[in-house]
Amino acid sequence: MPHSFIDIATTSSVRAEQAAMGSADLWAGVRGGRNGDRFTADEAAFIAARDSFYIATASETGWPYVQHRGGRRGFLKLADARTLAFADYRGNRQYISRGNLKADGRACLFLMDYARRARLKIYVHTEIVEPDADPALAALVAMPGDETSCERIFRLRLAAFDWNCSRHITPRYTEREIAEAVRPLRLRVDALESENAVLRARLAGTGAAP
Repeated sequence: MPHSFIDIATTSSVRAEQAAMGSADLWAGVRGGRNGDRFTADEAAFIAARDSFYIATASETGWPYVQHRGGRRGFLKLADARTLAFADYRGNRQYISRGNLKADGRACLFLMDYARRARLKIYVHTEIVEPDADPALAALVAMPGDETSCERIFRLRLAAFDWNCSRHITPRYTEREIAEAVRPLRLRVDALESENAVLRARLAGTGAAP
């Protein structure tokens, strides 16, 4: 049965803390819903525009572990309305996230858009797939121009997602975003420099001092 993000996140200890802090009534009416059990066009567009995300897992001893995953924009793929996938490449060979997920396949993803101050959090059930075992999935997660072979594929089955408010998110911008923002200014500067060059040439031709 599909659950909302708050259903999964709100354990007995969380409910006790909400009661102690006076917010139990605020969240009581949110539980039991089914929103966030499949991705819509809004989430699909947001996911496709990301070039990184954070994934949280937990070990058998209960210690949490958060790992940053990065790649080219769109490397996290939407396989269908309830499934994400991404290719995993060779790293430092610690395999902490992979080991945690072998013991417990549950994970939480945080996708950040710092420029627009938006974040999407996603609970998933994770399955590690060998590329040869699912050629269609391997083709989906492959990025054009990749020179490194995919070691494995992470297939993420959606449990629930939720959007966080923008409060306290400090805007940050990538080189690409900055380049796009200043492009009109660069074009204007180029035009003015060309115009100045023409004017200087005319002044030089008349013998006038610049």
